[in-house]
Amino acid sequence: MLHQVIDRRLSGKNKSIGNRERFLRRYREQIKEAVRKAVGDRGIRDIEDGADITLPKRDVSEPVFGHAPGGSRELVHPGNQEYVRGDRIQRPQGGAGGSGGSGASQDGQGEDDFVFRITREEFMNYFFDDLALPRMIRTQLLADVPEWKVRRAGVVSEGNPTSLHVVRSMRVGLARRIAMGGDPRRELREAEALLATLEASGTEAEIEKQREVVQELRDRLKRVPFLDPFDLRYRNRVREPLPTSKAVMFCLMDVSGSMDESRKDLAKRFFILLYLFLSRHYEKTEVVFIRHHTQAAEVTEDEFFHATESGGTVVSSALTLMNEIIRERYMGSEWNIYGAQASDGDNWQQDSSKCRELLDNKILPLVRYYAYVQVADEDQNLWEEYNRVRESNINFAMQKICTPSQIFPVFRDLFKKSPVNV
Repeated sequence: MLHQVIDRRLSGKNKSIGNRERFLRRYREQIKEAVRKAVGDRGIRDIEDGADITLPKRDVSEPVFGHAPGGSRELVHPGNQEYVRGDRIQRPQGGAGGSGGSGASQDGQGEDDFVFRITREEFMNYFFDDLALPRMIRTQLLADVPEWKVRRAGVVSEGNPTSLHVVRSMRVGLARRIAMGGDPRRELREAEALLATLEASGTEAEIEKQREVVQELRDRLKRVPFLDPFDLRYRNRVREPLPTSKAVMFCLMDVSGSMDESRKDLAKRFFILLYLFLSRHYEKTEVVFIRHHTQAAEVTEDEFFHATESGGTVVSSALTLMNEIIRERYMGSEWNIYGAQASDGDNWQQDSSKCRELLDNKILPLVRYYAYVQVADEDQNLWEEYNRVRESNINFAMQKICTPSQIFPVFRDLFKKSPVNV
């Protein structure tokens, strides 16, 4: 019997959900590249909006069938006032419009690139594709974790028909029939033996009476059901919580006087990108925001991105506060600890060496990964000290961001997904 399935989901005007999904799958790599190029020109507040994606026409062109050259053909060009039979029509030059051109021309004719709009969710999915927190380990079972593993746990007497265990049900039914038929079968054997004796030397009345007893015992055995609902057994499956990652990310931002508005904007763009990445892909990850100049303070998300406080520069104050918070709230093997720091690198020479000692001796032994971003091109003393840290610690990485267009490539390089999670 044929069945017809009707999809009654609402679609937008002039849109096809199936065609759109196929298009996104087919041109996934081109769309990812277009999204990466669109990131550099975006502000902090509109980073999570949808976007108009432009793909080169050559990337979305489809194969077409055409007539092979040759043969005798007659073509009619309506409105022809220039050519007569036998004239050769010159091929249009590139950029001059027509089917042969692919670029813009002076008269405004030509073929445009393919432009379409992706939604906010689609944009963010492409945006954070192939990214992950390095070296994260699943260490703890959380009561409210949404991740479960289903495993077999024997059989039960009630369940879904699709989970019926046929062999076990037949085995239980056989055991029940043996148990319920034990006494009747013994009585039947005795009755049949007595019937055989009576048939040899008994009267007709006794024989007939004994035959009725034998028949009653046989009917009693037949009334024992072959398979009873009580016999049915179903495969039991239980859900077990999977070990989940319990992580915390420390965001350290320099807000000293040497950090002008352009450098602060670069740092904020980097951290808003990191915050969006964590909030979308790691639901159970905590984020600790620390701002510092000569003094460091743990602040809220709103204060971290919008406060205007400024002052001198003592970078070690932020690292000291981070170390104190770790030892007070996040000590233990169940925590995956991460750190991300943004600064222009300008710091007191003596304090820079203190930062290196704090990282080498106290912080890096406790964290899975620590990323430092310098929002200035020139090498400052902090950059030189951190270079020494990078040489001796594989879980420490550092990059420079000088322009907004470098934010996404640097972020992607710092948090790219490794083939093996070590």
